[in-house]
Amino acid sequence: MSRPSLFRSMLSFSGGTFLSRILGLVREQAIAYSFGASAATDAFWVAFRIPNFLRRLFAEGSFSVAFVPVLTEVKETRPHADLKELVARTAGTLGGVLLVLTALGVLGASWLARGFALGAADEPGRLALTTDLLRVTFPFLFFVSLTALAGGVLNSFHKFALPALTPIILNLCMIAGALWWAPHFDVPIMALGWAIFAAGILQLLVQLPALRRLDLLALPRWGWRHPDVRRILKLMVPTLFGSSVAQVNLLLDTLIASFLITGSQTWLAQTDRLLEFPLGIFGVALGTVILPSLSRHHVATDREGFAKALDWGLRTALLISLPAMLALVLLAEPILATLLQHGRFTAHDVHMAALSLSALSFGLPAFALVKVVAPAFYSRQDTRTPVRAGIVAMVANMVLNVLFVGLLLSLWHRPEDLEGGWFAALDKVPGLHMGLALASALAGYLNLAQLWLALKRDGVYVSQPGWPRHLARLAVACVAMVAVIVAALWCWPDWSGWSPLTRVWRLGVVIGAAGATFVAVLLAGGFRLRDLRGI
Repeated sequence: MSRPSLFRSMLSFSGGTFLSRILGLVREQAIAYSFGASAATDAFWVAFRIPNFLRRLFAEGSFSVAFVPVLTEVKETRPHADLKELVARTAGTLGGVLLVLTALGVLGASWLARGFALGAADEPGRLALTTDLLRVTFPFLFFVSLTALAGGVLNSFHKFALPALTPIILNLCMIAGALWWAPHFDVPIMALGWAIFAAGILQLLVQLPALRRLDLLALPRWGWRHPDVRRILKLMVPTLFGSSVAQVNLLLDTLIASFLITGSQTWLAQTDRLLEFPLGIFGVALGTVILPSLSRHHVATDREGFAKALDWGLRTALLISLPAMLALVLLAEPILATLLQHGRFTAHDVHMAALSLSALSFGLPAFALVKVVAPAFYSRQDTRTPVRAGIVAMVANMVLNVLFVGLLLSLWHRPEDLEGGWFAALDKVPGLHMGLALASALAGYLNLAQLWLALKRDGVYVSQPGWPRHLARLAVACVAMVAVIVAALWCWPDWSGWSPLTRVWRLGVVIGAAGATFVAVLLAGGFRLRDLRGI
């Protein structure tokens, strides 16, 4: 069976993800417009982050990187009946574990809320709201993880569009919850919780017809002792930390942010969502399409094909993430003002969210490159190396969190803020959440550095010809793009004071001019689209 090129596969996945991320931005606008940045939105983001963390851990993290290589091996080397049984056994085992975990999460919601919102312990109303929201949102984990299993199966058959489009359902449900359902609830923010619950069910249902067409839809069966399921579990357990360092760090950020000024949780959540736009479209897309390819080359002992696929991923990730990082760092406030400064989301909220977006965007190249480098280990069923790198990065992130928040507190506090002591000043000084974002960015580079050194040590990656030229023209194109952005910001410095329509067209002009300059300089340097076609 012929297979599409990596570039074509990435476009297929990215196209669906692009639509999903666009609706994600609309979703953030709807939430900001309806609720602003308040204690209620802080409670919602804490309640959503906990199951969302576990979703990324099971759905996009340790489960996917363990499941896809084993699935690919069975698909390439054994009869279809074995593949169908593996899917059924994995679904039954994963579903059973998740059912128990979901029940524990719902029953222990108050304990989880206290654990991840320690700073709200003296605010019973806020803590109770977080608990109520968590009880509604936690079942999302069960449905969306099974959706990820279905998506992994489809990806292994090079069907990337439907899994990429599926998150649109979550965005549509949350938009409806924020704009139309909220007024019908006694506590309006609860509409978002129920929207997430409904989206989880719908996302799973839309995957099932595609599985049926592949003759892989079967009743889930318990398979704890099934040999292939045991292999998946063996690979999965050690990657619970290694593949999801960013998500563990996000939960640690949530814990620390609960001690900061009201609104910090919301500003960080908005930052994370906006960074997910380029990272989800290209970084996750690269990791998604390259993992089955690397696994196939490993099974076939095709070392040259393995190295070429990995090299393609590295070049593509760098080509996209570096200009995206520079643009987000420089345009954080104009982008946030244009997208979110409506309704109850004020110019102050824009400025606060821009601080963390600029800091976190600095780590975008690291986050994107890890999405490419980590599959080089997982495809060879090496989970220990990413685990070690991830744990080191996570510990470093914890230390840097305390260091940067403390540093910003010492620099930005006013004398009256210290009346109750330094610790009490945490919820009086705005902007300290920027330290959490910067710590996450630097921890991402530490994670990448460790993986890169291990990759070179193992000798599985051989760089292909043309890297010096690729880096040189990328650097020149980035410098030209930055010059355009800086000139535009010099001409148009005050974004919060303009009307929404003015902000939209001026941001469009800036992004369009900067993007056109970047592409023009790349093309002038000899870059051609066929260079990214891959194998």
